[in-house]
Amino acid sequence: MNRREVLLSASALVAVPGLALCADGDDISAAARALYEKALVFDANLSPPVADALPFPPAMIAMVRASGVSAVKTSLGGTDESFEDTLGEIALLQRMIEFYPDVFLQVREAKDFERAKREDKFGILFSFEASSAFEGKIERIELFRDLGVRVMQLSYNKTSPWASGVMADPPTGLSEEGRKAVAAMNAQGVAIDISHANLASSNDVLAASKTAPIVTHCGCEAIHSHPRNKPDSLLRAVAQRGGAVGIYDLPYLSASPRQPTLDDYMAHLTHALAVCGEDHVGIGSDSGLAPFDLSAAGMAAFRKNAEYRQKTGVAAPEEDRPPYVIGLNTPRRSEVIADALLKRGYPARVAEKVLGRNFVDALGRIWS
Repeated sequence: MNRREVLLSASALVAVPGLALCADGDDISAAARALYEKALVFDANLSPPVADALPFPPAMIAMVRASGVSAVKTSLGGTDESFEDTLGEIALLQRMIEFYPDVFLQVREAKDFERAKREDKFGILFSFEASSAFEGKIERIELFRDLGVRVMQLSYNKTSPWASGVMADPPTGLSEEGRKAVAAMNAQGVAIDISHANLASSNDVLAASKTAPIVTHCGCEAIHSHPRNKPDSLLRAVAQRGGAVGIYDLPYLSASPRQPTLDDYMAHLTHALAVCGEDHVGIGSDSGLAPFDLSAAGMAAFRKNAEYRQKTGVAAPEEDRPPYVIGLNTPRRSEVIADALLKRGYPARVAEKVLGRNFVDALGRIWS
């Protein structure tokens, strides 16, 4: 199952009448609603809805418009897609953006975030989670950057020719070719994402990169120990370099078999704020804009993807639960998070930074 198939299966549910209006978040305060309305809302790892053919179902476009999201960074190329399949996926999204110019906007530079907010569009920033599409060829970094891929990772969960992921055995760091890849990404103005890198590779990137790395989607190891959650030392180092850290809404936020809740999410988010400071934390859901489908069909699709991940060896521990957080299963999940911050006593300025400003500012510094 490649990334495109995952996106299609995850988006199929939005054709169901009324499902775009998820019940989660119905008790949002007036203050949070007003803040969300004015804020530049950027999710650092969220997939837009897609369908097999254009035009899309009207409910899908309605959900995008009603989400209140200004822009997302979306991961393309899956965990192991080929060069050709990845190009096809990029083409699919570019065609979608071309077909709906009044709805979507490709984010290629920092000013596009502000444009998306100003024009009430849904900006899409292309990124890679894995390095499989490069096939070890560093010159492809420039090619993909020219196509608008402005955020890249050096490995997924396992070992690539360039770096080691969190499930790598043995857990090595950057290779010599990986150091060349870092230099090429720096030269091309590409932000380096270390969300799936292990600690050795992450520390090597921190030492080798001329610009700050970012962690677009993770949890905090201090709250729940898991390979995908980051230690305070790394979170602090990324912040000190001027990067940003996004908290995901995945089951790794809590111990199996319990499905994580909004309180679990906020424990990770507030811990990250304490460690990194209010200028370096954001949201990186690592899910789709559409609510996770808890129907029999939706759970069957989840199990199929989980089996694929196990078979290919990229699965992390505790992938025995669906990828959603109770209380955040809504296209307006960021509004729920802003409300939770305000109710916990955080000032509006902090909530607005978390909603998107911190990542937008970090990417602006990296791309400048």
